[in-house]
Amino acid sequence: MTDSLQTLTLGGGCFWCTEAVYVQVRGVVDVESGYCNGHTVNPSYEQVCTGSTGHNEVVKLVFDPAQVSVRELLEIFFVIHDSTTLNRQGNDSGTQYRSGIYVSSPEQASVAHDLIQEMTQSGVYNRPIVTEVLPLTNYSAAEHYHQDFFANNPGQGYCMAVAAPKVAKFRKTFARLQKA
Repeated sequence: MTDSLQTLTLGGGCFWCTEAVYVQVRGVVDVESGYCNGHTVNPSYEQVCTGSTGHNEVVKLVFDPAQVSVRELLEIFFVIHDSTTLNRQGNDSGTQYRSGIYVSSPEQASVAHDLIQEMTQSGVYNRPIVTEVLPLTNYSAAEHYHQDFFANNPGQGYCMAVAAPKVAKFRKTFARLQKA
């Protein structure tokens, strides 16, 4: 592992599902569920669920760019969630479920914008991509019981119905990026 670890924070709907995928990605050394880019300091899950805090449910990734690139992390992101629905992922609706890429450097923002432009020009989706690309602000970790939720609750209904298919899709599409 290099000494130059980076962070990238992603909002792709419920953080349980997004976390379940990224803990399996080679080069990702830490995944933390949390909240970002809202106006309330250190909000609770209950506050975020109201939609009144402006926060997004996210996962903060710490990764080794020598093992996995920002582009690869974003390619996974665009496969495992719907980037064309505003404030919604499946049955989860509200601004806390918006599609977002929260960067920690201008280089990461450039990679994100370039990938979105490529996908838009290629016509990969029949609707516009609504993913916001912004600097990470006002981040706080989610409560302890949200961390590693899928791993700790694989039989929970939501995990079986929503998270498990996303994990399976990742494994099928990105086998080369799975941890050994």
